[in-house]
Amino acid sequence: MPPRRLSFVLLVVAVLAGGGAGCPASDREALLAFRSALSEPHLGIFSSWTGDDCCSQWYGVSCDPTTGRVADISLRGESKDRSGGLMYGRISPEICRLDRLTTLVLADWKHISGPIPPCLTSLPLLRILDLIGNRLSGPIPDDIGNLSRLAVLNVADNQISGSIPASLSALSSLMHLDLSNNQIAGPIPGDFGELRMLSRALLARNRISGVIPSSVGHMTRLADLDLAQNRISGEIPDSLGSTPVLSSLYLDSNRLSGQIPVELFSSRGLGILNLSRNAIEGEMPDAFGSHSYYTALDLSYNRLSGPVPKTLVMAAYVGHLDLSHNRLCGALPVGSPLDHLQPASFADNHCLCGGPLPACK
Repeated sequence: MPPRRLSFVLLVVAVLAGGGAGCPASDREALLAFRSALSEPHLGIFSSWTGDDCCSQWYGVSCDPTTGRVADISLRGESKDRSGGLMYGRISPEICRLDRLTTLVLADWKHISGPIPPCLTSLPLLRILDLIGNRLSGPIPDDIGNLSRLAVLNVADNQISGSIPASLSALSSLMHLDLSNNQIAGPIPGDFGELRMLSRALLARNRISGVIPSSVGHMTRLADLDLAQNRISGEIPDSLGSTPVLSSLYLDSNRLSGQIPVELFSSRGLGILNLSRNAIEGEMPDAFGSHSYYTALDLSYNRLSGPVPKTLVMAAYVGHLDLSHNRLCGALPVGSPLDHLQPASFADNHCLCGGPLPACK
């Protein structure tokens, strides 16, 4: 065989041999160090983590077929209504030696504690970081904005504290952000609207304070915004009504004041709007029309005054409507959707009448 051809054959054999051996020794060692910091006594998911072939034989691990390097770790616990899916321990910083990692899912194990390793922000290819449903504590790493390819950041249902890092707004590829049900405090960064690829921003059930940045109204792909059950104050930015694809907006159980922007009721895609349990005042904007299609509209427990807008009966659809516990007054408009609602939808107002309520005098 000619020397050139022999060299090529030997190269191919070496590559195939490397692939057959699974991941490189350095990746395998990093995985074993990661595994040694965790304990999963019931399901035995780590029982397959033996031998050299970690790319095809180790549960939850997959490799890049081109480089042979570990690319994905996906370990998801049992759903919340089933027993047996419990994992204890912490996330070892040794995982950061896997410098070709694109996906890290360590979700719904309920008992993994300790901090999010700051070194995760040094993984240049990381696209998915999903750590939902554990007991992680401490802050989101300050340098999270270094992850220029990150598309999914999910640390919901933990005990994360500290503030939202200023660098978060630099995540130019981020599409899904879920920080809900933690202990995060402080304001939303003023340049939050720079997250132009973001579709879902779920920050409910924290201790977030300050105002809603007006820059949020410039997020052209934002479909779902949930800031409920925080300590957010100030007025609702007019710009929120200009967000072109916004379909659900939850601002309930905060400290918002001022009036409801007319632009919000003029929005053509908004289907769920919950502003309940704030200190919003003034009259409801008379801006409903054929573009209005609400599966849920909840304005209860505020300080709204004046009449229920006559244009409400022009809405294409209103499923659930709750205007209770306000200061509304006057005759309810006649027609759908008000004709199928119960009195509870209007309870504890100043002087509403008509429709499902007692007749006007």
